[in-house]
Amino acid sequence: MDSDEAVALLGDPVRRELYRFVVGRGRAVGRAEAAEATGVARGLAAFHLDKLVDAGLLTAEFKRLGERTGPGSGRPAKVYRRSGTEHLVSLPPRDYRTVALILAEVVDLLGGDELAEEAARRAGRKLAAGASGPVRETLARQGYEPYEEDGVLRLRNCPFHVLAGEHPLLVCSMNLSLCQGLLDGAEGVTARLDPRPGECCVVISKNNRN
Repeated sequence: MDSDEAVALLGDPVRRELYRFVVGRGRAVGRAEAAEATGVARGLAAFHLDKLVDAGLLTAEFKRLGERTGPGSGRPAKVYRRSGTEHLVSLPPRDYRTVALILAEVVDLLGGDELAEEAARRAGRKLAAGASGPVRETLARQGYEPYEEDGVLRLRNCPFHVLAGEHPLLVCSMNLSLCQGLLDGAEGVTARLDPRPGECCVVISKNNRN
């Protein structure tokens, strides 16, 4: 299934809410949990979740959801999580990814890392200047999918995932600079690198006051 068809599946409101719930949990989600959270029957939730798997938007696996193991612990349940496949939709087709990869390679070849970081910081300041709400809302609009954990604002999604895979040092440093620029006008918080598998390498935390 191509990207246009996959994204079109999210036009169904039930399917869209199930997808948002699974993605927002950041872990494997069972059918019963997804059904309860979205207010639909378990059978209907299973149908739509499997459709999302067929489209490549989610992946499925089987695992035991309880703490018990061994005989008597029950059958493994089917659980779902976000797929690592990226879907881009553009009408007519555009190829920004290839241009971005070329430009990133040029920056690497020219040794322009510091200039790229400065440009990213300026871009972050522009985002902050045009924002009307809290930093968390701005990050959400940019696709970072922020969530709070132990007083730290973590970013579940890296908007630059493809580029970071090809040029990790350059892109992660630019990403950090962009977030730092975004926070330049915010008091008491700072952006720093704290990589975690499957998430953005940047986290937002409160400044330590000693």
